[in-house]
Amino acid sequence: MSVRKGPTTRTRLREVSGERVRDRRDDLVTEEPLEIRVQAGSARRTLAITMRTPGADFELAAGFLHGEGVAGPGDIAAIGYCTDEDVPDEARYNTVTVRLAGAELPELPSLDRHFMTSSACGVCGTASIDALRSRSMPYLTVQDGPRIAPTVLYELPGKLRAAQSVFGKTGGLHACGLFTPDGTPLATREDVGRHNALDKLVGWAVLGGRLPLRDHVLLVSGRTSYEIVQKAVAAGISVVCGVSAPSSLAVELAREFGITLAGFLRGERFNVYACPERIL
Repeated sequence: MSVRKGPTTRTRLREVSGERVRDRRDDLVTEEPLEIRVQAGSARRTLAITMRTPGADFELAAGFLHGEGVAGPGDIAAIGYCTDEDVPDEARYNTVTVRLAGAELPELPSLDRHFMTSSACGVCGTASIDALRSRSMPYLTVQDGPRIAPTVLYELPGKLRAAQSVFGKTGGLHACGLFTPDGTPLATREDVGRHNALDKLVGWAVLGGRLPLRDHVLLVSGRTSYEIVQKAVAAGISVVCGVSAPSSLAVELAREFGITLAGFLRGERFNVYACPERIL
């Protein structure tokens, strides 16, 4: 019988503190592979295998497909765990099939090869700036999106941390949070990889018919990579904040697509690297 793993895994450890040694139990964040398959008509392909924390797997698949330009909000007919006989019993909940509404699989470069994504941040898959430009995504102007008071941004890291239930148990998890312009939390997703956490958050919006997220603020734990900004562009998010530094390519992409990008959001300070006009 297949066992569905949760976001945490119990383990035993030896704790050393000064001259004190003791054996005890602890919780670790679970890291498991997730195979994402797409199906249209009788055709089916594996699009990606990503290392993720179990939970919100359907949102993760929907968000990933949206970010890669494979399927938008109206293109997904159904999502489910795999029931094929060729899938080992222990992998039942590590394989998700997304059935597309069309009769045929879309002809996209990301479908031409099987690729692996890790739980670490970085440019995963086939996305590039040129590919992003070619997908006809709307460029934002500084008149688009909300106007945010600095005092609102100061409070966001604490609100995100308060919503991280799994991080409270393990101390080893990233998170992404979506907020209104006045700082009201709307949704939070956690994962061992921050880009997976954002895919889960975008998938929540895709499956709920909430895109584009132009009038919202995104906060990511840790640094802001190119891939984080790329996924924000795909979701139409106009304000992206990180508690750590952005990469040079993330800043370049944010400036090109009109996204306000803030980093080092800690206490009552932050740096704005792109489109500061939205910050009051």
